Amino acid sequence: MSATAELFEEPFVADEYIERLAWRTPRGGSRGGAEAFDPKRLLEEFVNHIQELQVMDERIQRKVEKLEQHCQKEAKEFAKKVQELQKSNQVAFQHFQELDEHISYVATKVCHLGDQLEGVNTPRQRAVEAQKLMKYFNEFLDGELKSDVFTNSEKIKEAADIIQKLHLIAQELPFDRFSEVKSKIASKYHDLELQLIQEFTNAQRRVEISRMREVAAVLLHFKGYSHCVDVYIKQCQEGAYLRNDIFEDTAILCQRVNKQVGDIFSSPETVLAKLIQNIFEVKLQSNVKDQLEEHRKSDAEQYLKNLYELYTRTTNLSSKLMEFNLGTDKQTFLSKLIKSIFISYLENYIEVEIGYLKSRSAMILQRYYDSKNHQKRSIGTGGIQDLKERIRQRTNFPLGPSIDTHGETFLSQEVVVNLLQETKQAFERCHRLSDHSDLPKNAFRIFSMLVEFLCIEHIDYALETGLAGIPSPDSKSANLYFLDVVHQANTIFHLFDKQFNDHLMPLISSSPKLSECLQKKKDIIEQMEMKLDMGIDRTLNCMIGQMKHILAAEQKKTDFKPEDENSVLIQYTNACVKVCGYVRKQVEKIRKSMDGKNVDTVLMELGVRFHRLIYEHLQQYSYSCMGGMLAICDVAEYRKCAKDFKIPLVLQLFDTLHALCNLLVVAPDNLKQVCSGEQLANLDKNILHSFVQLRADYRSARLARHFS
Repeated sequence: MSATAELFEEPFVADEYIERLAWRTPRGGSRGGAEAFDPKRLLEEFVNHIQELQVMDERIQRKVEKLEQHCQKEAKEFAKKVQELQKSNQVAFQHFQELDEHISYVATKVCHLGDQLEGVNTPRQRAVEAQKLMKYFNEFLDGELKSDVFTNSEKIKEAADIIQKLHLIAQELPFDRFSEVKSKIASKYHDLELQLIQEFTNAQRRVEISRMREVAAVLLHFKGYSHCVDVYIKQCQEGAYLRNDIFEDTAILCQRVNKQVGDIFSSPETVLAKLIQNIFEVKLQSNVKDQLEEHRKSDAEQYLKNLYELYTRTTNLSSKLMEFNLGTDKQTFLSKLIKSIFISYLENYIEVEIGYLKSRSAMILQRYYDSKNHQKRSIGTGGIQDLKERIRQRTNFPLGPSIDTHGETFLSQEVVVNLLQETKQAFERCHRLSDHSDLPKNAFRIFSMLVEFLCIEHIDYALETGLAGIPSPDSKSANLYFLDVVHQANTIFHLFDKQFNDHLMPLISSSPKLSECLQKKKDIIEQMEMKLDMGIDRTLNCMIGQMKHILAAEQKKTDFKPEDENSVLIQYTNACVKVCGYVRKQVEKIRKSMDGKNVDTVLMELGVRFHRLIYEHLQQYSYSCMGGMLAICDVAEYRKCAKDFKIPLVLQLFDTLHALCNLLVVAPDNLKQVCSGEQLANLDKNILHSFVQLRADYRSARLARHFS
């Protein structure tokens, strides 16, 4: 059996179990060896082993039955024990309920007894206290204070309690009979009050917090308690303002007092609020007045700077003080204190701001014009000026003589930066110093000043002067400085728009003034863009006029109809060279003066006018065969110049013109073929005919017959 038990290993696997049994049987293994395999021997071993297993199973089964019986017996005993414990628990719970009821009954009796004792003891205590007070009152009647509580200075606390009660009693007594004793009690009350305040003062100087707390608690019931708080506030500030920075000193002082005041007074928030109120109404108000009144009438710039700085630092200090417990509505409390200091200065702030901004802007402009030795012209307004303006807008004719500006644009980036900087500072002050309801209105007034001095007095004046300085198209020598005005005006517009978005928009974004400001900005920009467009148009006319002068002066009839056809050695005419050189300079200048789509728009307009000029110019001459070749070379050079425009339409126009010039040299037999080519097929027949008529041999019967 022991051998059988050894064969059982965990985990049990039947196949391995059979294998181990066969391996242990002599000559029963399956691997072979010295002895041959004996199946009978293995069968016999299996039969014996099965019998052993049966015996083992019977033994285990008996043991299991025995354990089950024992377990059932234990379960019955445990259930019985649990029932007994439940019964015991019920009995204990009943006893607990009875005990609880008894305790409640006793407690009720004790409370009742306590109430009875208190009802008896309270009158007794009051009677004893009244007796003592009568005793002390008699001493005041007799005029001689003998009690130790009045003569011993160490018992000032007890004396204060007694005299405070006697003082209340004396208030109820008739004056005619007890005037003398009332006077004595009041005198003693006053003396003790002064002693307590002095004691508090001495304790504060010695920084004895516990003694200060005791004295403050006694004084709490006296009329002089507020005087005690005043003494504390006064002494707190002694030596606190040794630096020049009153705001930083105040923050440090309030931080120190906030940590201390809770250990001394029963209502620390009231004391701290009173300290802050005292600082604002005395220290800060005096400091603000000294700094502002000094410059209020004499120096508006310094006055506004000081007002902005003082108000900003005061509001920042208020934000720091918001961390402390100052009562229920500390925000309103601090706002009222700030308002009480600055109300007289904020009421007329915007008038001072506008007055300063106006004078400062005028001075900046005048200083600039003085530096240029320029006496500013009066542009003028009214009926005649308006009529001239309307005529000029519709006809684009210069009204009045041209003014020589000597290349000066009368636009200064330094002036613009100064004006924008002044306005930026004004917007910042306006945001800080204006009442919330007045902020959009005040910001609009500042913006109006910027429009007046930057846009009208400076930019618009420069545009008017620039327009007046543009020479007529017939002028033989034209210095075209208006493009410089355009370039600088574009730069200034960008700066103006940036300030509008960065500094004005946040102040008016949620108010009705937003639409008013946007409309004002739109109107002024449209007005200036109209003048810029007018000036550019007239400048382009002048450019074309200059090209006409060059062509008239340099182009000769013999260029295209030379006397000796074989003597022509040049590639293109001198007039073409000079015109192309002039055009390239103007194209480069336009690119430098403008940005974005404006460059393409202006170059396209110039290119179209340039093409029209050359087209009309070529129509004035008669062309021999060699002259026609030279004309083609000129147009090729003009087309090369047109490529610099980088405008497809302009290049297309010159390509077509170049194709038209081929009609000047093509053989008569090929005219119809050339006219039906890709570039000329869509052109009007009259245009083609007009070019063919320019040929020197046009009147020959052969040519006329071929083109008809």
